[in-house]
Amino acid sequence: MADTKLTTVLAAAKAEGRAALIGYLPAGFPTVDGGIAAVNALIEGGCDVVEVGLPHSDPVLDGAVIQTADDIALRGGVKIKDVLRTVAEVAAAHPAVPVLVMTYWNPVDRYGTARFAADLAAAGGAGCILPDLPVEESEEWRKAAAEHGLDTVFVVAPSSKDHRLAEVTAAGSGFVYAAAVMGVTGTRAAVGNLAEDLVARTRATTALPVCVGLGVSNADQAAEVAAFADGVIVGSAFVQRLLDAEQLADGTAAVRALAGELAQGVRRK
Repeated sequence: MADTKLTTVLAAAKAEGRAALIGYLPAGFPTVDGGIAAVNALIEGGCDVVEVGLPHSDPVLDGAVIQTADDIALRGGVKIKDVLRTVAEVAAAHPAVPVLVMTYWNPVDRYGTARFAADLAAAGGAGCILPDLPVEESEEWRKAAAEHGLDTVFVVAPSSKDHRLAEVTAAGSGFVYAAAVMGVTGTRAAVGNLAEDLVARTRATTALPVCVGLGVSNADQAAEVAAFADGVIVGSAFVQRLLDAEQLADGTAAVRALAGELAQGVRRK
């Protein structure tokens, strides 16, 4: 696939001698409009790329913080059309910033693979992160995504064997999402030493950028990961800022401030 908005932004960060900052928030949290404001705050604070989560009732990769946010969004009645609207409004406000959707496969399958790819592209989306779609079963999605210029990001874990890494990276595009730890998302006191080895093993199989998520919550951890990864992915720490805030304006201000701190972290030499 030719250069995409996502690959262009990641290459620009690399040319600056730094890792990219990728921020995640679920759509519909705390409300649809509030979620749009919060994702915009990620970008205003300094995120290079954003991931909009599609809330799911059984989020296997997500820890308690994101599960809580997903539950709030689902009880608020969030639908796929609201996720697409979130993507569209953020993409329109920040045309240079890639907006990805992070989703489990079941909602996409039920919506219709070709339809979802077409509607995501029409909304200005840059691609999808699909943590539970096996590459062996991904051909239909990847074909639809490629037709619309969407990147498909797959997740690798410290338990992934080298031959498996090669299979996953050959199927993906945009970047490879390296899960820094075994387990679910959430902020941690330490990032863990498995991530650096996983990045090195993944890079041996692909020229795609390798971005690390699961566990980063402050500028020091962002700097630590940025020293060996092409991108630093942060989700739960942003969600927690919104959960802790009594008012949406306070939450978006806290998200914007944290993004600014993390953006400085990925630039630290």
